[in-house]
Amino acid sequence: MRLHRNLVFTVIDSLLAIFNEGEYADKVVARALKKDKRWGSADRKFVAETIYEIVRWKRLYAEIAEVKEPFNRDDMWRVFAVWAVLRGYNLPDWKYFENTPVRRIKGRFDELTKTRKYRESIPDWMDELGIKELGEELWTKEIAAQNKQASVILRVNTLKTTRDKLYGILMDLDIETIKTTEYPDALILKERANVFLTDAFKEGLFEVQDASSQLVAPLLDVQPGMRVVDTCAGAGGKTLHIASLMENKGQIIAMDIYESKQKQLKIRAKRNGAFNIEYRIIEGTKTIKKLHDKADRVLIDAPCSGLGVLKRNPDSKWKLKPEFIEEIKQVQRQVLQDYSKILKPGGKLVYATCSILPSENEKQIEHFLNSEAGKDFTFVEDHKILAHESGFDGFYMALLERKKQ
Repeated sequence: MRLHRNLVFTVIDSLLAIFNEGEYADKVVARALKKDKRWGSADRKFVAETIYEIVRWKRLYAEIAEVKEPFNRDDMWRVFAVWAVLRGYNLPDWKYFENTPVRRIKGRFDELTKTRKYRESIPDWMDELGIKELGEELWTKEIAAQNKQASVILRVNTLKTTRDKLYGILMDLDIETIKTTEYPDALILKERANVFLTDAFKEGLFEVQDASSQLVAPLLDVQPGMRVVDTCAGAGGKTLHIASLMENKGQIIAMDIYESKQKQLKIRAKRNGAFNIEYRIIEGTKTIKKLHDKADRVLIDAPCSGLGVLKRNPDSKWKLKPEFIEEIKQVQRQVLQDYSKILKPGGKLVYATCSILPSENEKQIEHFLNSEAGKDFTFVEDHKILAHESGFDGFYMALLERKKQ
């Protein structure tokens, strides 16, 4: 295995942008991949995967390299050298790799990986929080699973095609997928591929959506002709799933505080052929009050820590702060109080997060049901999805029903 200078330089520049400038890894990777049109798929794969790997294992590699943040360029080369040695590359005779202590790197790796916070490359506070909320044994399994590379999973857009048809279309493009009975609309890619370049994607035959996330809309039990409110729609992955389950009949009100996300949803909805969606920006309590007692179904896909999707967003490990988690819990309490009022008596509500912390999940539902607003609601069921059990993202979803008056 050889290292190519232009690819490695791109990786180094990208890592400095992520670690020192606070840029988001996915945006930096997307930019890096546009750098040279002559790169083939193997070059692009090397750049993307190497950036993500070093982001994922930053603490471990920096500790082995004996460098501290903020990293200067020489520090970053030392971190890269650690990655290359541990991946079995023969270091070329570039000046950046002079005096790289290969044996010491391997020895330090063996020593440090005996300790979980280094082995799983996480901040001290996150390790302590995980133990406190999940217990030592469960946290050890879960954080290890969160460090594995995420699979690419498609959700078939049943407004336009069937799973079997899409399976065949992709097979003709040499993209092999796996069907699974637990996830009726999902196709799991056997190998990573850029599915966004396919005509099937451009024609709206599928969206990329994790398997765990695909369980949320079915739990809501939507029917064609209903009025459904997605209160935190964002870019609309679950909104579009709801539209397909409703067969484009009825009304979905997609709400969000960010106009930019609604613009993304509009583009996706057009491609999906989903035309029963109405878009509303939440400008204050008035927007919500207008909808009181009006919806058959309400989805609260609540803002959260994202601790269930670290395999997909490894830079979150370094961006997330304990204070943010405390703040977001207050937001979760508030949205449950405010948005639950949108539901009609007899209607159903789903509260979902992509977190694995009970304090953001079961405890929030418990707190809501014990509140004044929650007295009108009955708990039906909930699902805790952990990455080490499912192989997919960590998720939580709870189904509540509003009592008939």
